[in-house]
Amino acid sequence: MSDQVWLSQLQQHRAIAVIRAPKMIWGEKMALAVASGGMGLIEITWNSDRAPELISQLRTDLPDCIIGTGTLFNVQQLKEAITAGAQFLFTPHTDPEMIRIAVSENIPIIPGALTPTEIVTAWTQGASCVKVFPVQAVGGTSYIQSLQAPLGHIPLIPTGGVTLENAKDFLQVGAVAVGLSGELFPKKWVLEENWLAIAKQAKNLIRRLN
Repeated sequence: MSDQVWLSQLQQHRAIAVIRAPKMIWGEKMALAVASGGMGLIEITWNSDRAPELISQLRTDLPDCIIGTGTLFNVQQLKEAITAGAQFLFTPHTDPEMIRIAVSENIPIIPGALTPTEIVTAWTQGASCVKVFPVQAVGGTSYIQSLQAPLGHIPLIPTGGVTLENAKDFLQVGAVAVGLSGELFPKKWVLEENWLAIAKQAKNLIRRLN
């Protein structure tokens, strides 16, 4: 997927559901729930149970969604994720070699960065977008807004502190999309296997963003 196509998908969907699944079957149900709620971008963190298998399964189960992965720490994990069929790649940090490999495979990569220097470094090395993480620790929406004047040409995806209540605020101050995890998948609901509540939460998010 080219960066242009990836950016158009981000602009269309505006939010990424980030799934950390302690059990593969839960991960599958979590993904099906948010998809039924209208979300089209789903990230399976690499530290989920049987992440490669789950990504491959969801590519089959949810052909209309884009299934990626995140929390990739090194080149080996990145290569395994590509083999598993991940359609986009998030990392918590900026690794030039990981970016180079993803670019060569034509798979969008979104490295994590926080300071302006880190954000620009990731972008100039070939990142498709930059994940600003953890955004809430440095001011939340006000931080994203303050980056727009000098770095408005770099598409930013804030994570870590994004909620149903503030997700649209991040988009309004310049973020291209947002990533949500705990807000969509409260631990209590997952443990109770309350997939209907998760689907309703996803639908609520989509309603708030429109």
